[in-house]
Amino acid sequence: MAKLRNLNLARPIIFFDLEATGTNPQFDRIVEICVAKIQPGGETEIKSRRINPERPIPKESTEIHGITDEDVADEPTFSQVSASLFMYFENSDLAGYNINRFDIPLLASEFKRAGLNFHVEDRKVIDAQTIFHKMEPRTLSAAYKFFTGNELEDAHAAESDVLATISVLDGELEKYSTLPREVKELHDFCNPTDPNWIDKTGKFKWDDDGEAIVAFGKNKGIKLKNIAAKNPGFLSWINRMDFPDDAKKIAKEALTGKFPTKTK
Repeated sequence: MAKLRNLNLARPIIFFDLEATGTNPQFDRIVEICVAKIQPGGETEIKSRRINPERPIPKESTEIHGITDEDVADEPTFSQVSASLFMYFENSDLAGYNINRFDIPLLASEFKRAGLNFHVEDRKVIDAQTIFHKMEPRTLSAAYKFFTGNELEDAHAAESDVLATISVLDGELEKYSTLPREVKELHDFCNPTDPNWIDKTGKFKWDDDGEAIVAFGKNKGIKLKNIAAKNPGFLSWINRMDFPDDAKKIAKEALTGKFPTKTK
């Protein structure tokens, strides 16, 4: 079992991680939660349980965490476990990886839907990802030193940065043997796309039935045909805002009754 040897605790601290139906903390739902509660004396209690999100788990999410609709069909909903979980988190500080951007907002949203006000104002929050990024800078200068062993002179001068980037990329290819050596394959590695995306940035995608759905924001998961019929203002908004041209084209055509067709 992992131990916390180098941090002084004034009260219990809970490390936790959430698996969910997606990556939007405001609209997605928890399908699994794991907590490790560490007492100031070092005693550690670990608990895990799956949650019925009361909605289908998208295929792409299952591919990441391996949890299917069948796995959670007989599990309790979050509202059913919310009271005991809320009490378990009481008077504890929090820790995790990327919890400030994802896990805490998602947990707070779930508690809010259950009628409970989960807040962090009176807690200390430690995010291991933030520490990692601060201690291991992701600047070009840091990358140049890591891959070449040299300091980057004249950082932010255009020519110096270009030459440094060439050295960094060559160093990455030398260090990581699994990286592709062909430009197209390396492009795909740097710019992964979901095969279900209809446009290049995934604002619209195919659902399991092969129909176009909205894939972002408060209308995420709603069929494009239904949006066009009941909320055309949303599609007009897309065309007014700074969205990519291919997404705007889909929205504009949907307003005229023309919808994407998935080819087999």
